[in-house]
Amino acid sequence: MRRSPALSLSTFALLALAALPLALSSAPTPTRAPAAKVSSARTPVLRPVVAARYPHDRAAFTQGLQYLGGGHYLESTGQVGESDLRVSELRGAKVLWSTPLAQALPQAFGEGSTQLGSTVYQLTWQDGVALTYDARTFKETGRHRYQGEGWGLTSDGKSLIMSNGTSTLVWRDPKTFAAQRSVQVTDQGQPVRNLNELEYVQGSVYANVWLTDRIARIHPQTGKVLTWIDVSDLTREVSAAATKQGQALTFDDVPNGIAFIPERGTLLLTGKRWPTLFEVKVPGLGLKVEGAKN
Repeated sequence: MRRSPALSLSTFALLALAALPLALSSAPTPTRAPAAKVSSARTPVLRPVVAARYPHDRAAFTQGLQYLGGGHYLESTGQVGESDLRVSELRGAKVLWSTPLAQALPQAFGEGSTQLGSTVYQLTWQDGVALTYDARTFKETGRHRYQGEGWGLTSDGKSLIMSNGTSTLVWRDPKTFAAQRSVQVTDQGQPVRNLNELEYVQGSVYANVWLTDRIARIHPQTGKVLTWIDVSDLTREVSAAATKQGQALTFDDVPNGIAFIPERGTLLLTGKRWPTLFEVKVPGLGLKVEGAKN
């Protein structure tokens, strides 16, 4: 005898329902990956205390800054046709030596610079060329190619460290300029973009963040921002002084320029077309004086 379809389906449904508890009890319990731990603590924000003020060339569109010792500093500047590389006295801002970038690359826009050993390096913005110079004579000694834009440049004593306007820092071989490794800079898990002028100080990378009043102190291995330095007080001081003189700052006359003075444990800070170079102490930062006798 043939069973009716309705009876067959009902019977199947009852059997399935009866078997459901057994199936559930014998199925493996699903495991869930532990949630990533996100620190609820905010990144510390410190404010610098001005220890000294020095004059700075109001026409210098600062892209790179490095203290050389003996009261002298290296600086590279930007803008097509105006870019240069120079050495100046800290007191008085007298330019001791300079070379226009246009002599080598007429249409290039100068960017970050640094000295490592006997070589000075200078980046260009969109030309993909890094120029090298003899640190004693400042004559050009070579050129290296790289992909993408060039922004900031510093050194940890062994490798060059470069920013390109993104949230990425790239370590490069000083002889070949080949990329060795890279790290993404983050704060509370979020990428920090527009990394600009750089300075390596006592195991940390410091970076101006373009169009902001903040400097990030970055762990070189993890890329995490360890500390923020708020320089808005310096920006307001410079802006007020410029306005008083009838030379108001423009939108891109922003903080840019970090240099470390090891014998005093202080930082030199300035900005694009700023008339002042500030020497500051940063309470809570823990910078140590180097080369001092105990």
